[in-house]
Amino acid sequence: MRSIAQDLETHLLSGTTTLCHCWKVIRHDGTIQGFTDHDGRLSFDGVDYEAESGFVGSESLSRIGLSVDTMEVHSALSSGQLVEEDLSKGLYDNAAVELYLVNWQNVTQRLILKSGNIGEVRRGSAAFMAEIRGLAHNLQQPQGRLYQSTCDAELGDARCGVDLNHASYSATVVVTNVASDQSIETDGLNGFASTWFQGGRVEWLSGPNAGTISEVKSHQNINDQITELRFWQRLVFLPFIGDSFKITAGCDKCFGTCTTKFTNQANFRGFPHMPGNDFIISTPR
Repeated sequence: MRSIAQDLETHLLSGTTTLCHCWKVIRHDGTIQGFTDHDGRLSFDGVDYEAESGFVGSESLSRIGLSVDTMEVHSALSSGQLVEEDLSKGLYDNAAVELYLVNWQNVTQRLILKSGNIGEVRRGSAAFMAEIRGLAHNLQQPQGRLYQSTCDAELGDARCGVDLNHASYSATVVVTNVASDQSIETDGLNGFASTWFQGGRVEWLSGPNAGTISEVKSHQNINDQITELRFWQRLVFLPFIGDSFKITAGCDKCFGTCTTKFTNQANFRGFPHMPGNDFIISTPR
C-alpha cells in the first residue's frame, strides 16, 4: 500500500488542490532531465523540471499482480533538453523514469506515483510519443542460462574472454564511399577475409553518428583494396567520407566458429553436443 505524507494528505483532503505531475528521466549517458505539466519551472532534489517542453502524460493504470503497468507521454521536439538527434541515437532507450505528483505551491509535498523505463518510442516530424513501462516488465525478460547448442555469452565479455582489442579481431578505419544509409565502403580492411566482420559491430568515432553502434549484416571484399560493409538497420545519420569507426569481428555463437576463428573453445558457453530435433524424432534401427 502506498504511504502518503501527512501534509500532502491534508492538502488532498482540503477540497482545493494545486497539483501537477513531474517526470524525472535518467538517460544511458547519466544525464538527468526533468519535465512538468505545470506552467512554471519547478525544482526539488537538485533537479529542475522544465515547463516549456509540452511534456504531457496519458492515463496511468496500476493493476494487482505481476502484469506490466504502462502509460504514454507525448511531447513536441521544441525543448532545449529534447533533441531529435538524442532520440535517434537511442539515448532514451530503456531510460529510467520516475513520475511524481507534486504540490506546485510547496514542492516538499510530493508523492512518487510510478517508477519504470522508457519502452517503445514513436517519433514524428515535430513530436514524439514514448511508452513508460512499469518495473514489472523486467520479469518478462529471460533470466539465467538456456540449454541450447549455441553460446549465450556476448563476444568479448567476461564469460567469453576474447580480447576484441587484439589486432586480429578489430580495426579502426575511415569511410571512403557512402553507397546508401545501410552500406558504406572502406579501404582499410583488405587484410581481413570476406565475412570476417559479418555479425560484428561498428562503433562510430567521428561524424554525425559518433557514439552510436551499428551491427554489420555483411562484409565483402570487392577487390584488393575496397571493402563493402552493409548494416542490418539504417544508419541514424548519413555518414561523410572520412568519418572514422572501429569495427570488431562477428561471432555466430557456434562451437566451430569459437574453435577455428577465436581459439576459445574452453570458454564456449553453449552445449554443442545436445541432441537436436532429428535425434528426438528418430527411430531405432
